[in-house]
Amino acid sequence: MKNSIGRELSDDLMKKLDYKPFESTEIGNPVVQRVAPKVRVSTGNDKLTTSIKDVVRETVKDGMTISFHHHLREGDFIFNMVMDEIIKQGIKDLTLAPSSLTNVMNDKVIEAIKAGTVTHIESSGMRGTLGEAVSHGILKDPVILRSHGARARAIENGDVKIDVAFLGVPNADRLGNANGMTGDAAFGSLGYALVDAAYADKVVLLTDNVVDYPNTPASIMQTQVDYVVQVDKVGDPDRIGSGATRFTKNPKDLKIAKMVNDVIVHSPYFKQGFSFQTGSGGAALAVARFLRQSMLDKNITASFALGGITTPIVKLLEEGLVKKVMDVQDFDKGAADSMKNNRDQQEIDASWYADPDNKGAMVDQLDVCILSALEIDTDFNVNVMTGSNGVLRGAIGGHQDAATAKMTIISAPLTRGRIATVVPKVGTVVTPGDSIDVLVTEVGVAVNPKRKDLIEAFKKVPGIPLMTIEELQQRAEKIVGKPEKLQYTDKTVAMIEYRDKTIIDEVKQLKD
Repeated sequence: MKNSIGRELSDDLMKKLDYKPFESTEIGNPVVQRVAPKVRVSTGNDKLTTSIKDVVRETVKDGMTISFHHHLREGDFIFNMVMDEIIKQGIKDLTLAPSSLTNVMNDKVIEAIKAGTVTHIESSGMRGTLGEAVSHGILKDPVILRSHGARARAIENGDVKIDVAFLGVPNADRLGNANGMTGDAAFGSLGYALVDAAYADKVVLLTDNVVDYPNTPASIMQTQVDYVVQVDKVGDPDRIGSGATRFTKNPKDLKIAKMVNDVIVHSPYFKQGFSFQTGSGGAALAVARFLRQSMLDKNITASFALGGITTPIVKLLEEGLVKKVMDVQDFDKGAADSMKNNRDQQEIDASWYADPDNKGAMVDQLDVCILSALEIDTDFNVNVMTGSNGVLRGAIGGHQDAATAKMTIISAPLTRGRIATVVPKVGTVVTPGDSIDVLVTEVGVAVNPKRKDLIEAFKKVPGIPLMTIEELQQRAEKIVGKPEKLQYTDKTVAMIEYRDKTIIDEVKQLKD
């Protein structure tokens, strides 16, 4: 079968997994039923332990679903610690359902797959050696990939039932009151872990910092926690950014960032009280610097900034240029440190951030969003999941979620090395072109033809060289040529959910 954007989907898998094909970005107003976790009634006085081995033996059984969060990113020590014990105990047939998978986790996941410990994965993304292994068919069943908002939806609605959540925290008391703001491993917002803590049948906190009871403020509460495990070290917060949050000095990135700023400033959305979200890395981070000056020049302040938060966004808050920061995840240590000192930096969970089956998510209030892309095609469809070689190497993250903004901008270079970014057809559709309004590259700006209002607004702006997306694609192809067609088998290795649980695309196994 094909979905509404023409992507071919496997009939047998769609029926087996009870999926419907993607139809529209319009989700509507369904009435949904939330689920609730099982609760082991307890006075709580027996929660504290130092033995991961004992906790795993008591909580994890064959066939269960287990989860982790990725707030420490490449600095996480908990995942490998827990998975190592699960493998040693010979537990089999687990579904691994973390908020995302980072490079530091890859080798242990591959070991778990080869041991038969993990047989199914549901996450936001994967990369590196694990992405390679999955792309070449290491798993029998396809990985299910969801946005952060869709993951919250799936957990809250019962599509994903977490049996045991293992959550690393930088502090906790003996009963499980914890937050992400203090301790040697402080990483700020616990946004993605909060949904797991609320809906998992068993919640295990792991910390290197057991503090006096009661620990406040508590993001995770003792009413949700079954075990508190004291470990030597939770992780290294200095590795949260892993280079993605450096302010770029690359002239190409800075040129793109300047044009993105011009697009924002000359749009109808740059006005008092506007809201925005920026991504991490390169041009997107540089946008915050240019935007700051434009806000000062025009005497404009923003009502809120959203998403993964970086130090440049925190500085806008401190200067009064942004009134509130709605923080689901911190992308660097500076942003994490800010949360404990500034009451206007509000921790939010993934549901509040972006769950489409909600009574009002923050993404629904966004005026402007700046996102990145591995590829974007002439229909404005965006790929942030697979590389030009067809290998899984990214994450959906909040891409689909934030693209619901009134103006969604993709900032990307025309080419990366000898690889085109603007292509006739993306390898994998993650975010549909109907959500994308503007593409900004270093050579020109393409506006989705449906946004005639933006085309008119930008026509006479010297800093915005308007081009059609077809012209950009042809220019990229002239530079790098046409790539050889990738060869796939018939096996599906990953299914890409849209926010409403429909399937927007599939990733096929690469031929060796």
